[in-house]
Amino acid sequence: MTKRNTSSNTEQSEKRFYGIENDYWREKLKAGEEVQKRRGRLGSLVWWTRHFVKRAIRIFRKAPRTLPYHVMHTVVFRLVFSLFKLLPLNEKKIVFVSDRGDTLFGNAKFVYDELLRRQLDFTYWFLLKKNSTERKTAKEHILLAYHFATASIIIVDDVYSIIYPLKLRDNTELVQLWHAVGAFKTFGYSRVGRPGGPSIRSKAHRNYTKAIVSSKTVAKHYAEGFGISIDKVVATGIPRTDIFFDRSYGETVKKKLYDKYPYLKTKKVILYAPTFRGAGQANAHFPFAKIEFDRLYNQLRDDYVFLFKMHPFVKKQLSIPDEYKGFFYDMSSYPDINDLLFITDIVVTDYSSVCFEAALLRIPMLFFAFDVEAYTRSRDFYYRYESFIPGPLVKDTDELIQSVIGGNFNFESIDEFVNYFFDHTDGKSSQRVVNQIILGKGAETSAVSGATSTQRTGTKDNSVSW
Repeated sequence: MTKRNTSSNTEQSEKRFYGIENDYWREKLKAGEEVQKRRGRLGSLVWWTRHFVKRAIRIFRKAPRTLPYHVMHTVVFRLVFSLFKLLPLNEKKIVFVSDRGDTLFGNAKFVYDELLRRQLDFTYWFLLKKNSTERKTAKEHILLAYHFATASIIIVDDVYSIIYPLKLRDNTELVQLWHAVGAFKTFGYSRVGRPGGPSIRSKAHRNYTKAIVSSKTVAKHYAEGFGISIDKVVATGIPRTDIFFDRSYGETVKKKLYDKYPYLKTKKVILYAPTFRGAGQANAHFPFAKIEFDRLYNQLRDDYVFLFKMHPFVKKQLSIPDEYKGFFYDMSSYPDINDLLFITDIVVTDYSSVCFEAALLRIPMLFFAFDVEAYTRSRDFYYRYESFIPGPLVKDTDELIQSVIGGNFNFESIDEFVNYFFDHTDGKSSQRVVNQIILGKGAETSAVSGATSTQRTGTKDNSVSW
């Protein structure tokens, strides 16, 4: 792949990009009309009727227990937020919020660690939940409203729905440290008119003041997906990829993994990390029947071990037959796939963004995309899939086995892939986020003399973590 876009999908992305907003939405509406045309007018009417009836039934069934929470989550929360905006803005307050876990991790953790390393004069607050389905208490809503109204910088790393309807202060930065790398599958407003895509009238993502990306070449896709102007998208690089340029970290991780899982030392490691199927977290699944355990075991067991790292949205646990347990291992519960990459010899994936991280380590890849035609129709990509992937496309177990044994990996495409999707390969993305986004808004850059421990570490005196 070169920096010059050659695929038809890329050219369409260029044409529909944010230059003229009316043209953008017109094309999205046209896409929605095409979906309805394929169903037919009568079929579309029947589908929508059934959809609204089902929604109405669910709403009425849940109303006694959901209505009070809905009022708190919307009306009360927004009213309290408006009242707290009367308070002074705290220029030294940075708030980290996430519904992805009750501890800080990923890009947010790397940025926070960089802030601590510099001992800057900020106070840090952490408003964290295990997942988006876990309800917030009345107290937690009030804390959110207060910190959103008085913080100088608010940092998110994924979808955070409660903040989107708010009109934040002019001097407040809402920074999206999106968890994914590069641009692969379409997301957000790039999916208007497709199954699971947002409404044109949605407010999601639109109030970000900054969003980070891995390179300028993908900035246009993030601007489109988030519904923001391209000047708000900054190619700082992705903070969590800094570890791939830290040799001492890599050696430490290898030792830890080898000590805990000694079987990883004796053979080559194949890491299978596919994405989920389905519209989202609620109905995420994976077709485990596509995995031919016996074929893989019989052909590869002498030289390899085969690790599974399923997407966290897939709740059904993988069942490995007993006779194959010396070859297959389920590592889905291991918290960080990036650490597993340090001991991996071959990555097998499909549509997962793990290919970006694997490319930085120059790990050979195979793309086991047995349903690529159906997946493309339902989800679509920013680039033509076959020309995008930095490795061979295999569609069945035979092709997968032959590629592993024959070593058919197409290493040249990995370098082209990295050059296109990464502007920086120096392990300093966390520093650039702090310099260009945190301190770029006029904050003091000098280290603090005499700053208290609680200010630097975010203990209970000045932080809250749910």
